[in-house]
Amino acid sequence: MTPEELTLAAEKEENGSRAFEHIVGVCTSTACLASHSDKIKKEFDAQVKAKGLTKSVRVKAVGCCGLCAEGPMVYVESQADAEKAAETRTYAHVSNEAVPALVDSLGAAPVADLACDTAQPFFTRQHKIVLEHSGVVDPERLEDSIQVGGYQALLNALTTMNPADVVDTIMRSGLRGRGGGGFPTGLKWSTVAKAVGDRKYVICNGDEGDPGAFMDRSVMESDPHRVLEGMAIAGYAVGATEGFVYVRAEYPLAVKRLKLAIKQAERAGLLGANIGGTHFSFKIDVRLGAGAFVCGEETALIASIEGRRGSPRPRPPYPAASGLWGFPTLINNVETFANIAPIVKNGAEWYAALGSGKSQGTKVFALTGKVKNTGLIEVPMGITLREIVYDIGGGPFDGHTIKAVQTGGPSGGCIPEAYLDRPVEYETLVQLGSIMGSGGLIAMDDTSCMVDVARYFMEFCMTESCGKCIPCRVGTVEMHALLTKICEGQATMTDLEQLEELCDVVRSTSLCGLGQTAPSPVISTLRYFREEYLAHIEHKTCPAGVCSGLKSGAVKAKEVVA
Repeated sequence: MTPEELTLAAEKEENGSRAFEHIVGVCTSTACLASHSDKIKKEFDAQVKAKGLTKSVRVKAVGCCGLCAEGPMVYVESQADAEKAAETRTYAHVSNEAVPALVDSLGAAPVADLACDTAQPFFTRQHKIVLEHSGVVDPERLEDSIQVGGYQALLNALTTMNPADVVDTIMRSGLRGRGGGGFPTGLKWSTVAKAVGDRKYVICNGDEGDPGAFMDRSVMESDPHRVLEGMAIAGYAVGATEGFVYVRAEYPLAVKRLKLAIKQAERAGLLGANIGGTHFSFKIDVRLGAGAFVCGEETALIASIEGRRGSPRPRPPYPAASGLWGFPTLINNVETFANIAPIVKNGAEWYAALGSGKSQGTKVFALTGKVKNTGLIEVPMGITLREIVYDIGGGPFDGHTIKAVQTGGPSGGCIPEAYLDRPVEYETLVQLGSIMGSGGLIAMDDTSCMVDVARYFMEFCMTESCGKCIPCRVGTVEMHALLTKICEGQATMTDLEQLEELCDVVRSTSLCGLGQTAPSPVISTLRYFREEYLAHIEHKTCPAGVCSGLKSGAVKAKEVVA
């Protein structure tokens, strides 16, 4: 398929869509499927057929619409005619029983009881690039992706740019890796492009394991072709001809849709041999992980793909020089690759103009916890944490106040409410004792015990440790035991001193990022919420009333300086 043929295919699909008076999109991402949205889709199909509307109404499955707290979500897009303007309606909490009324409302007044207010900040404060087509396209139809411009950036790059131009574009865009570390993407691509090797590989890291995180899963489920296109562009830029998407087996829907998308793209000549009639060939396969959190670390991930136990190795050499089977390897995460096609299409300057400071573009977050609006969001870098929690998230539930926001998963930290006016930037979050991470953002209110929160994340790191190095294998167990003593009111000040010493040892001497960052939740809660630790130890009191066996009671907050 040449660029011209791709354009014609997009026009054909657009004209086909315009033949319908109404298009009904039913969210079929994991969150809505858990509420049986697949049955709602079938009911729409049955109702449209029974009412003889198959020529005027198209029902399709779409990916994540974002507001998971209000699922199942359904949207209705009506074409403009001589009497009515084009209109899009969004419905929330849709059930099978509501489908007949929704079908009857096509072309008439909306069903007010189910209407979702898209003028609220949850929708208006977002800036979607990665999620631009999530909840719009059918993730199981290549034609839907082509209609909205899918693979155009790839074919344009292959026919109008050389590999060095692509690398330079990504470099100038300021895009940083969205997997957590924030390493400059263009610099990594440049390193792999310059590396010497008979073969090179591209790996998409879809092993998302942070508690409460579902950003990459949703992108793979909702717009898999966007990820594959980004990988193919990367392969062209660095000189690779083969790529792997590494996905944990707990994401069966993402795996299914990725495999289907690869087959569809290969049949259309958009992946595989001689893409777009050029000399560039790029093959992509899916590899399943067993769910080990440590396999999010790139050397452990490589070991897993090679069929070995997923445990990290010392670096250097870095994967860019010696990665998969000893060949130069480029590794980026799902969100990073999903940014590539828009950057190539719109230019480096367009992307660099978004964001603030050294943090360009947008960031996808899985907003969860004690806020009214939970779900998948994409916001411009530089937005404040307060805007995310209170404006987009709708703030805490009635009668409660936000105590802290946790970012970065087990590797991140807890930021107190007093610092929510700080911008979401890589460096700023590090200064506050946390990290951007892959995009988990958990809001905690006054019912959360910060000592118990630290224990929860430490238990996760302890369980997920691969056991290869002693500081992580033993240190996380000892820290968890000390946190448990504190939560049970059995600890002394000596135990607290030992906990702080262990944090320093584990952080400084562990082999990989899992152990090096495991103490972060403990360090940040000690930094900002030390009074809660002291209340547990000295007064046998849990201020939040969470820890069983201890008294409940408030503690006076101490001034902290970030």
